[in-house]
Amino acid sequence: MTSKGAGALEGVTVLDLSSVGPASRATRLLADYGAQVVKIGPPPANAQAATRPPFFSYAAHRGMQRAQIDIRQPDGREAFLALAARADVVVESFRPGTADRLGIGYDDVRAVNQRVVYCSTSGYGRLGPRSSWAGHDLDYLAVGGYLAMSTPGEDGRPPLPGATVADAAAGGMHAALAVTTALLRRAATGDGAFLDVSVADGVLWLMSLAVDEHLATGAQPVPGHDVLSGRFACYGTYQARDGRWLAVAAIEAKFFANLCRALHCEEWIAHQYDDEHQDAIRSALSALFETEDRDTWVSRLAPDDTCVAPVQSVTELVEDDHFSLAGSIVEAKSDRHGSFRQVGTVLAGMVEVAEPVHVPDEEATETMELLARAGYGPDRLAELANRGIVA
Repeated sequence: MTSKGAGALEGVTVLDLSSVGPASRATRLLADYGAQVVKIGPPPANAQAATRPPFFSYAAHRGMQRAQIDIRQPDGREAFLALAARADVVVESFRPGTADRLGIGYDDVRAVNQRVVYCSTSGYGRLGPRSSWAGHDLDYLAVGGYLAMSTPGEDGRPPLPGATVADAAAGGMHAALAVTTALLRRAATGDGAFLDVSVADGVLWLMSLAVDEHLATGAQPVPGHDVLSGRFACYGTYQARDGRWLAVAAIEAKFFANLCRALHCEEWIAHQYDDEHQDAIRSALSALFETEDRDTWVSRLAPDDTCVAPVQSVTELVEDDHFSLAGSIVEAKSDRHGSFRQVGTVLAGMVEVAEPVHVPDEEATETMELLARAGYGPDRLAELANRGIVA
């Protein structure tokens, strides 16, 4: 449930040096919990060096501010540090060592703000032989075991995931959780923190059920190893008559029994976890599900404790009654792009947004007012702007 009042992070100021990826996922979360996030990017003359996401990405940066500062220049670095001196959190996603070389690393920021929570997000963290490797979501899912445990295609090829699981969960949620706990600790002790967030470590945590089983028992988890990875017919996907798909996750005996009774194949109830019967059960369920359309099966089975759900496309889910009633999809308005819809503040405790949500113009900035609050006078700001260091 979203919060109608102030967010838990109201009053927290976050400087975000990222443009895409896990760090931007993290600050999106922090903003939706009430933090004031300022996106720091290069001025237009240098903007080609940065990845620029489509306007709608990251909820179109609703509720965020934007500043353009050339941090590669000494005066730009000074301007950034002036903002950092007043911030609670700094989030960056450079390759390890880059922020230090630019003079905006943890030690540089801590010199002007000892209470800062500094979150460095990278693919593999600051330590280890992969620390300097470039990478993206698929790479982190690969090294962390996620791809190897996903059901392969017919040629044995590990599948491409349908969402950026590493960026969103292993990186973004990981970083946001680390930042919020560091802020809690700071509230008690007064101490800031340096957070080395490795996306690959986050994937390792996501895979910890399989990894811990291997470490404790010596088992060799692979697709089809257990109930969650396709070994048993009670947990899988089945195609309906209309070509659409159903997800069946009847793990517990009572749910599988309910499913079998509803499908009039009670003979399989006693054999739910008998390996020698799985091919026969899977074939029987496949044949039965092919006799009706997907939504017919859903309406018939889902309300009766069978753990059946429709496999929905993105196009379907945004019109889904359940999500609509929960207010998960909201109307947004942009002066540049007009009206469009976007995912709202759907996670528990986030600040409820008023519709239509006004999203900022991606060309507009608040650089001057932010730096003015940090002590910069109009003449100094005009000089920096004329030199292309701020915009």
